[in-house]
Amino acid sequence: MSDLTLAGPTLAEFRQARERVSRVTHVTPMESSSFLSSALGAPVFLKCENLQRTGSYKIRGAYNRLSQLDTDERTRGVVAASAGNHAQGVALAARELGIPATIFMPVGAALPKLQATRDYGAEVVLSGHSVEQSLAAAKEFSERTGAVFIPPYDHADVIAGQGTLGLEILDQVPDVETIVMAIGGGGLISGVASAVTQVRSETGGSIRIIGVQAANSAPYALSMKLGALTAVVPTPTIADGIAVAKPGLLNFEIVRETVDEVVTVSDDDTARAILVLLERAKLVVEPAGAVGVAAILTDQIQPLGKTVVVLSGGNIDPLMMERVISRGLAASERYLHFRVMLPDRPGQLSRVSEIISEANANVVEVLHTRHGRGLQISEVELELSVETRGPDHAEQVMERLREAGFTPVPADS
Repeated sequence: MSDLTLAGPTLAEFRQARERVSRVTHVTPMESSSFLSSALGAPVFLKCENLQRTGSYKIRGAYNRLSQLDTDERTRGVVAASAGNHAQGVALAARELGIPATIFMPVGAALPKLQATRDYGAEVVLSGHSVEQSLAAAKEFSERTGAVFIPPYDHADVIAGQGTLGLEILDQVPDVETIVMAIGGGGLISGVASAVTQVRSETGGSIRIIGVQAANSAPYALSMKLGALTAVVPTPTIADGIAVAKPGLLNFEIVRETVDEVVTVSDDDTARAILVLLERAKLVVEPAGAVGVAAILTDQIQPLGKTVVVLSGGNIDPLMMERVISRGLAASERYLHFRVMLPDRPGQLSRVSEIISEANANVVEVLHTRHGRGLQISEVELELSVETRGPDHAEQVMERLREAGFTPVPADS
């Protein structure tokens, strides 16, 4: 047996946590993906925590933490702050253990996440317009009432609970060589990386761990580069579930010992990944849960043996899904958005529609105006959004219009 020593939970504590959380969690499916395997050049498997109870892995850490509270702490109740997944994890864990729970959520929290948290039995308090403001309110509530504050990631019990996912991965793909997963505050990756590293230290062999952050909120990428915990100023991202200003203290200590690399992806990359998962794997995954797939699609992961990508959550608001699909189609160049000037006489709109139809493309939106900038008095402008099969097909549509005497130009030019 190796004498490897890491910060945070020991392997024995991860195994004890697994026994606890098995009371309330599912062993989620491990699905192979031929499409992503072809894209990466190595076998790819998807660990479907989007199908976990509450729709994410968060129930693991929440239940492990709450189940170890003593009688006095349980009587005082618990409090947490979250925009969604941690809120639902704590709410369900508290209900299962008979503990009163108060959850602070931002005023703009998605309605499905808000309602789900209430349905699990927690009292929800809307406070602030960001998770940071909700966290401050939750900590003040804890100090005032004595309720036990349950942090989203920076606690050994939470890390141990999240690390049970790593033990499942090793059961399902014993010869895995690479694990790719999202990083927000670091609870998931620190738990999984520590657990699998300690197992491999016992059994022999190594494992590569790669973290993925949203480019607009990537404190781990910067902290790993500088070799010290460093805060950033997050900017808006569709992957709000991993948008944090700085790493957790214990989490970062574990990550810098066990994680090989941290990469970043753009919102367009993430939207395209969500679309790929919908179309190719028939899986609904939230933006934060899809960033690992985005990293593969953007060639940021070097192929090294069997690769497991953790789909960490599936809680996406339907309105957000609609916007993400549109953005994903655009990022995949399957939406063609262009303008074309036409003589102001009957039949021109019909002719343009006919050309597009003959090119086997589909018009999804049309704006017809006589008031565009630069128009002659005898001209009208069409602005069209057209669904295509990809960049080559889009160029074919544009070429057909040019051959017919029209001059289409990109809508943003």
